[in-house]
Amino acid sequence: MVAGSGITLSAPGWEMAAEVAYPEIFPFEIRTLTGHTPTLTLWRRGDQGILAFNGRFHLYQGYTAFEVAAIPRLAGLLGAPAYVATNAAGSIDPTIRPGDLVAVSDHINLQATNALLGEWGRWRLPVFPDMTHAYDPELQTLAVAHAGRVGFAAHTGVYCGLLGPSYETPAEIRMLRTLGGTVVGMSTVQEVIAARHLDMKVLVLSLVTNLAAGIADHPLNHEEVMQAGEAARGKLAALLAALLEELSCPRA
Repeated sequence: MVAGSGITLSAPGWEMAAEVAYPEIFPFEIRTLTGHTPTLTLWRRGDQGILAFNGRFHLYQGYTAFEVAAIPRLAGLLGAPAYVATNAAGSIDPTIRPGDLVAVSDHINLQATNALLGEWGRWRLPVFPDMTHAYDPELQTLAVAHAGRVGFAAHTGVYCGLLGPSYETPAEIRMLRTLGGTVVGMSTVQEVIAARHLDMKVLVLSLVTNLAAGIADHPLNHEEVMQAGEAARGKLAALLAALLEELSCPRA
């Protein structure tokens, strides 16, 4: 599991076995960012484990795509079968409002890079991974069902990943809507590419924290994002707990 801006991860019913700071794990400089805690928590229940990354890396912080992808690669190489990421996003669709949840069904990569660039992408086949089913349909269906039960207005849609750190202009939002985008953010896409390269099932949950530029009637700011994450904390915790039960129970 990976936390987005202002989002807190927990695993009710699981025991916290360890918490490790990112500088002890990753071999590059860790930059601080409001709303992200640079620690990895290991949760245990019997012989099962959850890796909860309490903050992520962003291209706009100066990280390379290789470094941004370090979180899913660590999880995948340790044997994680599924990658569940949360993020804070702006709504391109005026009918999807702050506080709603979008289970991502596809993405548009407008970050001008790819996590598989260079020799790193060649150490594991395929060199040219298919992205037709980047986001697992079964996990999306489960997420939307459980989101509705815990009180979210739940949707599915396309995530547009931009570089940031500036918010988009109204003209850019009109472009993204024409391209078929539903929500927009500055993260996640490189992680998904790396996770699928390692054959993990992927679920991404976008918490809508604001209406995008030109749709909102006020200037955008990071405090708004943080407040929306705080307001949704209880519902997100309930949703993630329900999803963890689904993922951890073997099916016949």
